[in-house]
Amino acid sequence: MESLKGYVDRIMFQNEENGYTVIRLLVEERELICVGHCMGISQGENIEAWGTYEVHPTYGKQFHIAEYVVAIPTDVIGIERYLGSGAIKGVGEKLAARIVKAFGDDAFRIIEEEPERLAEIKGISLKMAQAIAVQMEEKKDLREAMVYLSGFGITNHLAVKIYEKYQMDTYRILRENPYQLAEDIQGVGFRIADEIAAKVGIHADSDYRIRCGVFYALQQATLEGHVYLPLEELLTRSAELLGVREDAIRAQIGNLAMDRKLVIKGEAVFPAVHYYAELSCAKMLYDLSVCMDQNLLLPAKEAALDRRLEKLAAQQGLELDELQMHAVKESIRNGVFILTGGPGTGKTTTINMIIKYFESEGLDIFLAAPTGRAAKRMTEATGFEARTIHRMLELNSALSEDDGHRVSFERNEENPLEADVIIIDETSMVDLRIFQALLKAIVPGMRLILVGDASQLPSVGPGQVLRDLLDSKCFPSVELQKIYRQDEASDIVVNAHLINQGKEIRMDNKSKDFFLLERNDPAVIYKHMVQLIRDKLPGYVNATPHDIQVLTPMRKGPLGCETLNGILQQYLNPAQPGKAEHVAGEVTYRVGDKVMQVKNNYQLEWEILGKYNIVVDRGQGVFNGDMGRIVEISEMSSRLTVEYDECRRVSYPFSELDQLELSYAITIHKSQGSEYPAVLLPILGGPRMLLTRNLLYTAITRAKSCVTILGRSEVIREMIANASENKRYTALADRIREICGS
Repeated sequence: MESLKGYVDRIMFQNEENGYTVIRLLVEERELICVGHCMGISQGENIEAWGTYEVHPTYGKQFHIAEYVVAIPTDVIGIERYLGSGAIKGVGEKLAARIVKAFGDDAFRIIEEEPERLAEIKGISLKMAQAIAVQMEEKKDLREAMVYLSGFGITNHLAVKIYEKYQMDTYRILRENPYQLAEDIQGVGFRIADEIAAKVGIHADSDYRIRCGVFYALQQATLEGHVYLPLEELLTRSAELLGVREDAIRAQIGNLAMDRKLVIKGEAVFPAVHYYAELSCAKMLYDLSVCMDQNLLLPAKEAALDRRLEKLAAQQGLELDELQMHAVKESIRNGVFILTGGPGTGKTTTINMIIKYFESEGLDIFLAAPTGRAAKRMTEATGFEARTIHRMLELNSALSEDDGHRVSFERNEENPLEADVIIIDETSMVDLRIFQALLKAIVPGMRLILVGDASQLPSVGPGQVLRDLLDSKCFPSVELQKIYRQDEASDIVVNAHLINQGKEIRMDNKSKDFFLLERNDPAVIYKHMVQLIRDKLPGYVNATPHDIQVLTPMRKGPLGCETLNGILQQYLNPAQPGKAEHVAGEVTYRVGDKVMQVKNNYQLEWEILGKYNIVVDRGQGVFNGDMGRIVEISEMSSRLTVEYDECRRVSYPFSELDQLELSYAITIHKSQGSEYPAVLLPILGGPRMLLTRNLLYTAITRAKSCVTILGRSEVIREMIANASENKRYTALADRIREICGS
């Protein structure tokens, strides 16, 4: 790492949220462009910075700042330059010159210790003098805090967040309990807090450290989808993390429970927020389920309903079998109803009949799904507008995925949805947090109809809502099993059901839509993959190369999405003269690239442009899994624009490109809720715990017209035989049974 000293001549760009800054630095009479996260820096300051030189493809040589410290100028020229730089509001170059002329190199001391003397200078009132002194003091305190925090290895960006939170209490908190930072500051986890604690001499077996470690272990479990951990597993994980005895951890778990930060239910230990989220979901579901007109169950009403449905089906040209018609009637009779089934089993026909019935009754119907792509599919299948759950609930505000617990919606218990029937598709993708928000916006008397396939992979976030609801057996549900698309010779549908049942599938390539190309060499797979996407499949499935999706079980390795994206970009969207691109870290983003948003960003703004580029709609929120295409890259404004589904355009500062990934190839987990004209699956092998039956099932069911597997048939057979799933610790089913008295 290299170092340099210089004068901040100009701040050319600064992102107010993450502190990413572009600086023009004067270093020994020459100008140098520096970039980095420098939230606390001001124009006119002298700094010493450490970092590395990089060559930008457009702007040339730059210095990337990893760390810096501010050096207060002591000479007259430096003082005048600092005061006149704009760092102090209200002080320009001329006023700075008068201050320095009056006080010389004693100017800073006068401002800090005798600010009233500034009023001796023409153009400075006593009130202005005091304001100048306050600004100088604030900047001094921030600089000193940043220097102090840098001694603990804390980045400048994080140091600013810490100081803004605690101000002058920063020093006391770091001395007494640095683990408080992990609770209060997003970006400070247990690891950072633990390093600080070690430097200030806090013992490894301190109560603060153990409590924070327990929370960290539970937080990591949440990232795995768990809502709680069994006590013994929590003890084991915490002991490995902390290196202390289990009895000391057990005592602190008890104390945390007494402080109501944890809930212990039998042998299960919950973060309190998760326990009460499941409990409130169970209570709200019960209230919905019992608030229905029981007259609907009378024999006379039943007969009338049968006649009504038969007539309506005939009018709409819908053919439903006995089980589908039973599902429709259950959705009418009950406040909560669950419709499940695999691909091709008639879920769409059943949903359409449900919609037609409620529409004929004059009821207001809302349709929603967890992702934009799933909502778009629902709209196409039903002819009714479907929205994402976030949009239906009218997302209010939050900062990022890290602040997800602060997400709020305009629609809630105080301002519920104005609908009579809510139908949610792809419910397997709905996690506990969004399900709780949804239920808060639904009042007793409304009907909630949940549709999904319980054999799909569970949600990315904590919980497994659909499975827990089915496991509780407290709400009416219908599972459709008869394959209706079998007569269309869809081997995708037939094979998906065989895979789900653990049965052998045909891989002889005599199918029209399901193929396996036996390959053993990754390099050969790369070659055929490009040929299929670019030349063969577009005409076969009547789609563009952009619409064809590569799905892979893993991120790393020769057939992981990270490697595949680099290769596919090279051949499907190569560099060309005049085609804008931008290098961020190890990734090159290029106009025309397929990209995916990889974290929930609830504040990111989007807009839809109409004729003459007039904005016709705008909103907030882009979510993990949303896919789009880069349509513009501007080095002048340091921004990249992506167009998502529904023509939503989002502009990203270059400093926030860590939210995007190339998506020519994505993991199967990321594909949930989506459907593509054709899917390519490169599979040669991998960890047994990863190559499971439901992973293969999920991948196969993402394809509408064609599946092509490139790899080894024995690995596919092993996946079909591997029925193991990573168990999720959730208790929504238990809470439901408790409240329903089952």
